Amino acid sequence: MHHAIACSCLVAGLAAATVSQDGFKYKVHDMERPQPAAVAPGTLQGSTAPSDAVALFDGKSSDKWTSGGKPCAWTIENGELVVKAGTGDISTKDSFGDCQLHLEFMVPAGRECKGQGGCNSGVFFMNQYEVQILNSHNNVTYADGMAGSCYGQHPPMVNACRPQGEWNVYDIVFRAPRFDKDGKLETPAYVTLMMNGVLVQDHVALLGSTAHAARAKYSAHAAELPIRLQDHGDPLRFRNIWLRKLPAPQKAE
Repeated sequence: MHHAIACSCLVAGLAAATVSQDGFKYKVHDMERPQPAAVAPGTLQGSTAPSDAVALFDGKSSDKWTSGGKPCAWTIENGELVVKAGTGDISTKDSFGDCQLHLEFMVPAGRECKGQGGCNSGVFFMNQYEVQILNSHNNVTYADGMAGSCYGQHPPMVNACRPQGEWNVYDIVFRAPRFDKDGKLETPAYVTLMMNGVLVQDHVALLGSTAHAARAKYSAHAAELPIRLQDHGDPLRFRNIWLRKLPAPQKAE
């Protein structure tokens, strides 16, 4: 019994030794963090928006989006919204909190991609909580910055990214954080993500607003804010973007 206790303490001590000073095992964007296993997703099926959805991009108009308060600067080609490099991010004119978001993106075939370069974008909930958009098919980067990651925080459970030239589908349930009247965090933001029909984020709690190469933290903000798509200088394409506003989580009655 005493020997087992001693071994248990030793194991606990070794585990503690592997944790960095800020309480995390891995640094932000740590290339030593294990890469998720690759999974080939099933056949992509076309989808239409539910009856209660808000169409954010239907292939015809980008009127629901703005470039810094001006009309959306990205272009529409063949019913697809294309990042116009150098024009900046675009944001929804409307604001949202808890929601279900569907979007489809494609990295053009033949586009040179290396790590974070050449094939990068992102979708930011409430203008600050990013789910990464990237080509992660045969393209290695830090695990917390690959496609399907909550950037700088949670790698996807598996890599379900399709090859360049093929469409990837995100279905994301986002639960906004809650703050008390004094601005203190009561409940963190949560993300659930299906990528190409594969669960890659399972109701993970976000650590705070997305930051690059730094640990995330929260600051109090409004209950609803715009959704933002990132111009990272790469000509990614988007289609079929719709959103459903969600009620507060149900409680037993």
